[in-house]
Amino acid sequence: MKRLYISDLDGTLLDPKPEITARTAEVINALTARGMYFTFATARSIYSALPITSALDINVPCILMNGVSIYDIKNNSYIKSEFIDPEVSAELLRIYKRHGVECFMYRIEEGALICYYSELTSRVMRSFAEVRKHEYKKPFVQCRLEDYADGYTVYFTTRGRYEELLPVKLEAEKIAGIDHAFYLDVYDDSWYLELFSHKASKSNGLRFLREKYGFDEVAAFGDNLNDLPLFAEADIKIAVGNARDEVKAAADYVIGTNSDDGVARWLLDEIKVEN
Repeated sequence: MKRLYISDLDGTLLDPKPEITARTAEVINALTARGMYFTFATARSIYSALPITSALDINVPCILMNGVSIYDIKNNSYIKSEFIDPEVSAELLRIYKRHGVECFMYRIEEGALICYYSELTSRVMRSFAEVRKHEYKKPFVQCRLEDYADGYTVYFTTRGRYEELLPVKLEAEKIAGIDHAFYLDVYDDSWYLELFSHKASKSNGLRFLREKYGFDEVAAFGDNLNDLPLFAEADIKIAVGNARDEVKAAADYVIGTNSDDGVARWLLDEIKVEN
């Protein structure tokens, strides 16, 4: 049986720092060398996902931005991306503006992902941008967003207080062709609201990997609300010990925490049993 193991990153495979520990890297790389298929599904873009997982031998394309893109790390190329209709993007920008909420808008053109914004007045949004500019070298362009909301747009994201983002979420989820992820940041008390094509999700991304690469079975690891779509497509659902209660309730197994190499320890035990 050809099985894929796929893990969320933040709060799941990454420790609280957040980093891949030496122990996790050692176990996963030893197992992939023996034939295990392993990849990840994350809300992160390629700019932060790639460096933070560089110690791992990822041998199957990964799922980025909650399913917006499938990316082949070995060949440094996007295999598949789900774009948002320009009219839908324009309506989303009107909703953000109506509620006085800032957002980042992502476009993929000629194989490059670029982040656009109009202004950054909130502390959490400035912090989000500064970390990604300086640590991950993500390209940011300040502009009038309406001028760039074309057929290459793939993703809108914003970070802030729950009560600030909820009205945007409630309006945006009514728009045909749009799906969303709305969840608490695992590192502090701010919330993320991410909007993308209804064709993009961790579940659809996983379905694509299963069909394209012929996996008979999938085991998925997660911790947060945006991992529930991943669980929906997986055959074996595994929540880390620090996962939200909703994720634990949806899981077949609850394992060790992300601060104790929970995913790596489970994989080591599971594959020993199989062999």
